[in-house]
Amino acid sequence: MESIRDRYMPLITRMMANSNKQKLISDKEVYQEGSGELLPFIDQILQEHLLPGSGINGFDNLEELMKRAKSGESSLLLLEHYSNFDLPAFHFLLRQSGESGRAMAKNLVSIAGIKLNESNPIVNAFAQAYTRIVIYPSRSIEILKNNFKDPNKLYHEIMRSMSINRAAVRALGTVKTSGKLVLVFPAGTRYRPWDPASKRGVREIASYVKGFDNFCLVAINGNVLRINPSGEMEDDLLHKDKIIYTAGPVQRSEALIAHIKEEHHFREDKKQELVDHMMEELEAMHTEAEKKRLQ
Repeated sequence: MESIRDRYMPLITRMMANSNKQKLISDKEVYQEGSGELLPFIDQILQEHLLPGSGINGFDNLEELMKRAKSGESSLLLLEHYSNFDLPAFHFLLRQSGESGRAMAKNLVSIAGIKLNESNPIVNAFAQAYTRIVIYPSRSIEILKNNFKDPNKLYHEIMRSMSINRAAVRALGTVKTSGKLVLVFPAGTRYRPWDPASKRGVREIASYVKGFDNFCLVAINGNVLRINPSGEMEDDLLHKDKIIYTAGPVQRSEALIAHIKEEHHFREDKKQELVDHMMEELEAMHTEAEKKRLQ
């Protein structure tokens, strides 16, 4: 398997020439509109690696979620996370699914960690193709404490993280009632088979669910861009595969919250219990979909 950088460097160079210059995120720039000019570059990679049979199951559930979003109800998509191409492949397959799918892709807003913007100009160029709200994830804040030896620099970076996240909350408050579908990866990071903890949902996702009227779980089976254990994001490994996205039925957030309170009232951490419940449901969806995908 080749890395995406080695295989597509000429294409990536052209894509970077059409993207904005990488820069540090401030609280004035957390909402970033996707650039449609960059999609054809990424689509070419996907077209060359998605095998026949790739697609979206449960598309009618996504249409129902979109209908509710357009009626003014806040609507959340919660996806498994295996690859930096989880969003690009989903966006691509939506656009291949007719007029309603293209409308969903146009109205998709993802919650993106700041690393996609600041870690590397190649990664940033890919991220710019999709509309997103940039946040400073809790995992990144923990890493800060190990990377900044200077207390003064650490203090200023923590202040920046808090400013960015406050601005992200304001942006989310505007977006979620404007007919958009907000996409979040509840694990907060890509799953690494050698690190089972990377598949556990982060506690903060409970706040997203509580702040939305509806949500839809989406399992992902198949992966065309696999994590390189010994490289950076731009060194991820390309692999031809059949990818199936499985969208579960639309659920009311208040119903799930009530269920957790009733069935798990003895648990101390209700937020983590709510997230664990969803991750268990996603895992069951994934296991069932994988049986069908391999047939």
